[in-house]
Amino acid sequence: MAIGLTEEHEALAESVRGFAERNIPATVVRAALEAGEESRPPFWSALAEQGLLGLHLDEEHGGQGYGLLELSVVLEELGRAAAPGPFLPTVLASAVVDASSNAKARGELLPALAGGAKTAAVALDGTLTGRRDGGALVVTGTAATVLGAGLADLLVLPVAVGDDEEWVAVDAAGLTVTAVESLDRVRRVARVEAEGLAVPAGRVLDGLTGDRVRDLAAALFGAEAAGLAGWLVTTASEYAKVREQFGRPIGQFQGVKHKAARMLIVLEQARAAAWDAARALDEGADEAGFAAAVSAVIAGDAGVQAARDAIQILGGIGFTWEHDAHVYLRRALTLRALLGPSKRWAAKVAGLALDGGRRPVELELDAGAQPLRERIRAEVAELAAIEDKNALHARMGDEGWTVPHFPQPWGRGAGPVEQILIQQELRAAKVKAPNLVIGAWLVPSLVRYGSEEQKERFLRPTLRGQMVWCQLFSEPGAGSDLASLSMRAERVEGGWRLTGQKIWTSVAQFAEWGFCIARTDPDAAKHDGISYFLVDMKSEGVDVRPLKELTGEAIFNEVFLDEVFVPDDCVVGEVDKGWQVARNTLSNERVSLSTGGGLGMGVPELLGFFAGREPDAIAAAEIGRLVAQGQSIDLLGLRTTLKQLNGVEPGAEASVRKLLGVQFNQDVADYCWAAQGAAATTEVPMAESGIAARAMLFSRAMTIYGGTTEVQLNIIGERLLGLPRDPEPGK
Repeated sequence: MAIGLTEEHEALAESVRGFAERNIPATVVRAALEAGEESRPPFWSALAEQGLLGLHLDEEHGGQGYGLLELSVVLEELGRAAAPGPFLPTVLASAVVDASSNAKARGELLPALAGGAKTAAVALDGTLTGRRDGGALVVTGTAATVLGAGLADLLVLPVAVGDDEEWVAVDAAGLTVTAVESLDRVRRVARVEAEGLAVPAGRVLDGLTGDRVRDLAAALFGAEAAGLAGWLVTTASEYAKVREQFGRPIGQFQGVKHKAARMLIVLEQARAAAWDAARALDEGADEAGFAAAVSAVIAGDAGVQAARDAIQILGGIGFTWEHDAHVYLRRALTLRALLGPSKRWAAKVAGLALDGGRRPVELELDAGAQPLRERIRAEVAELAAIEDKNALHARMGDEGWTVPHFPQPWGRGAGPVEQILIQQELRAAKVKAPNLVIGAWLVPSLVRYGSEEQKERFLRPTLRGQMVWCQLFSEPGAGSDLASLSMRAERVEGGWRLTGQKIWTSVAQFAEWGFCIARTDPDAAKHDGISYFLVDMKSEGVDVRPLKELTGEAIFNEVFLDEVFVPDDCVVGEVDKGWQVARNTLSNERVSLSTGGGLGMGVPELLGFFAGREPDAIAAAEIGRLVAQGQSIDLLGLRTTLKQLNGVEPGAEASVRKLLGVQFNQDVADYCWAAQGAAATTEVPMAESGIAARAMLFSRAMTIYGGTTEVQLNIIGERLLGLPRDPEPGK
């Protein structure tokens, strides 16, 4: 998978990947690495012939008429190849010039940059100053580290003029450009000096701000960092599959597997953040600066983290000059250093978010969906007119509003677009569907595996919100490893007798029914011989014992079943085939837990806690880091939805989002609690924030229920990266 989501973007990525395989083999990268002086790469003219240098520019300037998003797709693929040469510096410079209001400069400079006749570079920092002399701006000073300056024909420079900052585009011939020993030896930086250089008005990039330039850099650097991380994830995981230690592949060791999974997680976050930054800049969105800052925080750090973790997995070979891992580490570190401290970008994220400038993560549908939207809006208006809550929920359950994606009569048979419209219109009308709580996990299993009688008996009241359920799965000896369960079910006349203990059962003290798995064939293999039962919680032999949790409350319970009778008509699916039903339930449980829904504290609560305050520099950096993290998680969800709408199979985003979501809720709760200072020693919420110790304490459960973090990392490592599964016990 990659930054782009559409078929067109996938085709573009595939084309560029093929170009890189043909033109940028390891020998080309190595030649640039070992060269005494930097030179234009042999494939430079081919890049221009492919139209890639002007992909983001208007056709009137020799470009292809696309945007920064398409350019980001290209940068990701070239980043994956660690391409030498001035492609990134040149396209950044052309994007900066294009953002200027100086039509003369755009008309003069962009065609040459788009066609490859000229290369360029942008100084993101420096000590250049300027003074007016007639119609010219006389520039003096230094930009110490400019990416690609050694190969540039044109330099875009920031110039301090009094209290203002202006930007100029000047020919390299009028400057002193000195090569410096660069950390990234494949694509190097250089020192740029100006001494009394007169820049005519036609080369002053009016209408351009430093924020705009650095936002463009954050977006494009983020795209390349994602490409670097993509290569590193693939290289490390492929190595872990074949490198053996202690008689087995190192990828089978959980420490290695989890590190590789974490690498994939930061890669997907980097793709999401860079993607949104490019989109926002293309749209000219008011919140483009926010999106770019999120990319700087998330993608900038992701490239570095992935490189460091990859070298750790590669071990000694990753520390050698001969392996390419250090090429990617050097480049990732260079990109992050040029953008400036991550903490500074995080503080920008915090400032914008606290001022209401956070970019909304919303799905916008095209005009073709409008007739369907109007029909749904009219139907929702009828629902909104129902004042009695019970009557409203009954109608919503009966008409399929509760689970619209399910087939009729239980749902509305709604496709992805209709589902989104229903969510949007219900939210806009402030109509809330019945809260199924634990029952939401059962519904898909009943729809798929239940008999018609079971569906009519249980689904209808559940979808109306009239039937409260609990899940009787976990046991003292079978938590994440549910196939090890020991509760037995013995065949009796007309049904079964269930005996055993369940634990960590939420809301069992209030539930009318429970869905339960028990072993019906003790001699069968581990995943066989299990059946799926619906248990009346009022049955004789059911003993619910609330467990007092560390919050002081009791949501979880122990449930003892002592020869509890369950009739045959309450067995879901085939006898001894209940594991597949349980797997369906567990899958839906994890989806439910990943969708937010107020289970914990998130970005709104974080911003609410700090509303009206002026955080210091340390707090601002931490707030911004958390906001950026939350934004990237929301973007992962949006990307998953967009892939479904585009007919593309969702990739790693969905699994990554499930894991990150609960960890993020935990991190926010911990931070807000600690930020109360001495008041954190009490369980009384601060009057202005409402934050109590309970939120922090309850958050400890979030990385346990619904699949522990460690199990989720195993799933990501094994199913998404193809790492070897854990060995069977005793092997």
